[in-house]
Amino acid sequence: MSEVLWSLDDLVEAVGGRVVGDPTTTVTGISIDSRSLQPGEAFFAIKGDVRDGHRFVEAALSRGASLAVVAEGRMSELPPEGRYVVVADVLAALQDLGRAARAHTKARIVAVTGSVGKTSSKEMLRLALSASGRTHASAASYNNYWGVPLTLARMPADAEYGVFEIGMNYPGEITPLVGMVRPHFAIVTTVAPVHLAQFDAVEEIAKAKGEIFTGLEPGGTAILNASNDQFDLLRFLTIAAGVKEIVTFGASCSFDAHTTQIVARSDCSCVTGAVLGEDLTWKIGAPGRHLVENSLAVLAAVKLMGADLARGAMALSDMEAPKGRGQRHELTVHDASVTLIDESYNANPASMRAAISLLGAAPVARGGRRIAVIGDMLELGERSGELHKELVEPLEAARIDLVYCVGRTMHELWDVVPESKRGGWTETSAELQKDLVAAIRPGDAIMIKGSLGTKMGLLVSALIDAYGAKRNRAAS
Repeated sequence: MSEVLWSLDDLVEAVGGRVVGDPTTTVTGISIDSRSLQPGEAFFAIKGDVRDGHRFVEAALSRGASLAVVAEGRMSELPPEGRYVVVADVLAALQDLGRAARAHTKARIVAVTGSVGKTSSKEMLRLALSASGRTHASAASYNNYWGVPLTLARMPADAEYGVFEIGMNYPGEITPLVGMVRPHFAIVTTVAPVHLAQFDAVEEIAKAKGEIFTGLEPGGTAILNASNDQFDLLRFLTIAAGVKEIVTFGASCSFDAHTTQIVARSDCSCVTGAVLGEDLTWKIGAPGRHLVENSLAVLAAVKLMGADLARGAMALSDMEAPKGRGQRHELTVHDASVTLIDESYNANPASMRAAISLLGAAPVARGGRRIAVIGDMLELGERSGELHKELVEPLEAARIDLVYCVGRTMHELWDVVPESKRGGWTETSAELQKDLVAAIRPGDAIMIKGSLGTKMGLLVSALIDAYGAKRNRAAS
């Protein structure tokens, strides 16, 4: 039997709605997607960027939804025999339910933001805290205006720890989200030149990230990357927000959480360091220097939250790179192995450099090549061309053998890539599929990355369809 998440009475009171029909008296989950809804869950018919949930109310009810939360003004469009909680605004109702969940929980809460590394840090926190008690964390990248309240609304009453990812595309976006979450601890992984189309300078991005401090609970702690160029500004913003305690992390031994030795491998990283005065050795089950750096913030949060630091550190060995964020597949080409690194979820200059570095560390068989397939990085504003062109430096440093470029702006990079390393340029990912599939040969390692709008995931799927794939657990 599924666990009860909300009683009908509590849900109705939280959202300020009225009951129509005969909903069940208990709710086992909260859903905004009729396709993945499980029987017993409440379906919130929110209007998203692409779809209006009211169009899928009938499907949700037919799949066994306990009830559907719908807008008063849309009732005439819905099946009259349905099970409803009717509200003025469905998104506002979801936010109210999230606030009610936060008000009732006794969990210790940590929130994560940053230009790069939010989702992987959230996953490390989930693993590390779960070793000490029941932990509730954001699913996937549920870090926006609907993802944050949805995650709150799904939090079990007996959760001991809560982990929330908070994203940002424009100034002022974080403030209402962190106001709902009200974390005891806030991590800023890093600040980098992303979303420059909405900001005049990186400092403006730092100020927007700094909004997370405004929602910290009294006595809360900010955990900051002291190696980042924007550290001084972030520290000022924490003080301006009234935050008394700041914990630093990074490579220097002068920081509160730091590394003393890193053994980087193609499939993992082994780390020795100190966290808030406690010497520690741990293994991260996915490769990447950025994961090592952010694991310091994660472990600092674990200790500050009163969880078991040693168990939390051990749990990081189970870390896997999520789909589209470094997940690795083993392809078979002419009875030999090819490594595919799927970084297709999104891209900005910082994450692109990290992915290129990962490819540079990937092993190749004799005769194999390291191949970068990279698409446009979007929302970079006036500096877009310059930031694309500058990728030639990390490509050279990582000794990448072959480069394929996708997108109009990525042609800026194509123009400066040495002729001997040019694989091909196309305006769209679809145009590259056939040539890329044909170009792969035994022993290669290939990395695919680009902003969501470039649809680089099509190339990942094309290679998997052509050559089959099995997850490379050791390398993920």
